[in-house]
Amino acid sequence: MSSTDQIKAAVFAQISQLLEDKSIVITDDMALIGGESVLDSMKLVELCLALEDKAGDLGFEFDWTSEAAMSRSRSMFRTAGSLAAEFLSQMEAQK
Repeated sequence: MSSTDQIKAAVFAQISQLLEDKSIVITDDMALIGGESVLDSMKLVELCLALEDKAGDLGFEFDWTSEAAMSRSRSMFRTAGSLAAEFLSQMEAQK
């Protein structure tokens, strides 16, 4: 498994841990914000904090605060896949 796949799996695992329905399979296009989101706002904050911790374990700082964070068109939180991609991008930029 490549490091990209490992990071994606780790981000998806963090999302999965926060779901009440454990039978839901996390996919790249699963919405994290908006009307079809699988997480409520409190769970989204919990996810961000968990990803901060994960980033610390991996030796970088994950910044989930930006003016575009909650934009439906530009947010890293649009989908599980976009969040995993941003997490990986920040990790690579800081190494």
